[in-house]
Amino acid sequence: MMPMRFNEAVEKYTKSAQKVVKGMGNFSRLREEDIEIGVTPKEVVYREDKINLYHFTPIVEQPLSIPVLIVYALINRPLMVDLQEDRSLVANLLKLGLDIYLIDWGYPTRADRWLTLDDYINGYIDNCVDFIRKKHSLEKINLLGICQGGTFSLCYTALQPLKVKNLIVMVTPVDFKISNALLNMQGGCTLGTEAIDVDLMVDALGNIPGDYLNCEFLMLKPWQLGIQKYLDFPEIMDNQEKLLNFLRMEKWIFDSPDQAGEAYRQFLKDFYQENKLIKGELIIGEQQVNLGNIQIPVLNLYAQKDHLVAPASSLALGKYIGTKDYTVQGFPVGHVGMYVSSRVQKSLPPVIAEWLLKRA
Repeated sequence: MMPMRFNEAVEKYTKSAQKVVKGMGNFSRLREEDIEIGVTPKEVVYREDKINLYHFTPIVEQPLSIPVLIVYALINRPLMVDLQEDRSLVANLLKLGLDIYLIDWGYPTRADRWLTLDDYINGYIDNCVDFIRKKHSLEKINLLGICQGGTFSLCYTALQPLKVKNLIVMVTPVDFKISNALLNMQGGCTLGTEAIDVDLMVDALGNIPGDYLNCEFLMLKPWQLGIQKYLDFPEIMDNQEKLLNFLRMEKWIFDSPDQAGEAYRQFLKDFYQENKLIKGELIIGEQQVNLGNIQIPVLNLYAQKDHLVAPASSLALGKYIGTKDYTVQGFPVGHVGMYVSSRVQKSLPPVIAEWLLKRA
């Protein structure tokens, strides 16, 4: 028995060593452009302060006449929706005939620490919407809000119902007091807990460092996100496609902009700590946000295995909006899987495109 076990161990070690050697060869041939993300052709059509409004080059001859504006979260970079050619929500929507715009929030600096949610929602988002409306000679456009950007899109639509034709929200938190949501449960170090002194943090730091926020999210699943994937890395590095997928994800994860201090303060206090959105107590600028004002068609897309935005948090939306045209659909993936899962990228874009086409 002993020689057999020894031989098996040697064979296993040899195979692992061969994978590492081949993987080092793959590394040696890598170029910076190989791990580039955000590859779909686009141009900047509007700039304001740090933000850029991108317009993706349409693929079909006659795209849908009402364009879609994608509003991403302030945390991490929005090019997750265009990670790579074969895993791109944007590219797949373009192929299905949609006309796509995207807000890139950029990288806030010390000069931006006083930006508020009013600046982001009634300022930047509204200005981008108005630019698109004017360019296309439209009264209304379609909004697609993702994660925190979905929450912003809900607020914007409630405040500006005459400028939005159809609203799509994806992995979007609505009820911020779901008991089993990891972002609400983690001791004193995580978003949304009453234990965190947000005022002290913002007053001391000004802007909130992106690295701090990144660490928070990694600590929600410390073994899986912080250790396990690196232990598994030698098993994939001999496969060039898997290696590039891994490196592109790492590049996106650790490209974390700082957060404007005042906007961060208000978002944590008003949404996570006091749950004002669903209570009807949220004030943006000088206006009260009433989700009941949303009377337009709404498509709510959520991830059934989401550890960042609990499905129940997203599904709560149906209780508070005023529309009768409300559609919900879940997908069997986690939060990030909504953007990068090859299986979901075959089913999710058609759901969005068909839903919009029926309401064109």
